[in-house]
Amino acid sequence: MPDNSLPMVRRPIGAHVPSTGGLAAGGLRYAVAVGAEAIQVFVSNPRGWALPAGDAVHDAGLREQADRAGIPVFVHAPYLINLGSPDPRIRDLSAGSLRHSLIRGAQIGARGVVVHTGSAVGGDRAAALRQVRECLLPLLDEIHDDGPDLLLEPMAGQGHMLCSAVTELGHYLAALDLHPRANVCLDTCHVFAAGHDLGPPDGVTSMLSELQSVAGGRLRLIHANDSKDRCGSRKDRHENIGAGQIGTAAFGCLLRHPATAGVPFIVETPGGEQAQAKDIAILRGLREGARLKESR
Repeated sequence: MPDNSLPMVRRPIGAHVPSTGGLAAGGLRYAVAVGAEAIQVFVSNPRGWALPAGDAVHDAGLREQADRAGIPVFVHAPYLINLGSPDPRIRDLSAGSLRHSLIRGAQIGARGVVVHTGSAVGGDRAAALRQVRECLLPLLDEIHDDGPDLLLEPMAGQGHMLCSAVTELGHYLAALDLHPRANVCLDTCHVFAAGHDLGPPDGVTSMLSELQSVAGGRLRLIHANDSKDRCGSRKDRHENIGAGQIGTAAFGCLLRHPATAGVPFIVETPGGEQAQAKDIAILRGLREGARLKESR
């Protein structure tokens, strides 16, 4: 079984990469261009239900090259997935899409598959969580020992989201019987938009303490995104590192907090290759600064 607990202290910094030209050729070319030490990919249309088969040659190329370079790989499941939907058709499509992402994740050697935690359409959160449980527990049990973890990503809080504030992960994980393959992806823009103010000196520590209290030891990935909108806006609009309302100091705190030791950081910021290369460089600079502080 692969070691998905990420015990290493180093925090790899990377980006969501395009698959144009193939996951191996296109994705890894982009990774080199932006200086990525970790990558996240889509294995299907993020805004569709189609379930495309993989290419064994490209899959093997990605696995081998990423392993040789020491680059952790993650998959982001399609945005349409909502296992809390009251519509049986949407739930079935969502479960099928997520199963596909988990299978494809295993084929490319991914450490985790990120999925949004979903919405209680109509506002009945208890019913939505029951549906999430019914859909997710079988999928979690299907994950092979060498397969990727499922990484639950809380959202910004718009509508009737099942998880936005990190404490809401407690109910979500409890509904899944604290399954060992159910872990967490934290998006900085989302938690900021949901009301966790990361800007003050104790902002990051406070948020991570809350996360630890409900999901201790389950943090596997961080989406490092600044926010175009103010804290508590409930708007999911990503901004480049240091150009938004969160600011660079908060990312420096994240990069030196013990709870993030060994956890990869993935930027999903706007502006394309040049802008993301700059964002990664900023985060790497903050990481080096954090190391200097820790060594004193």
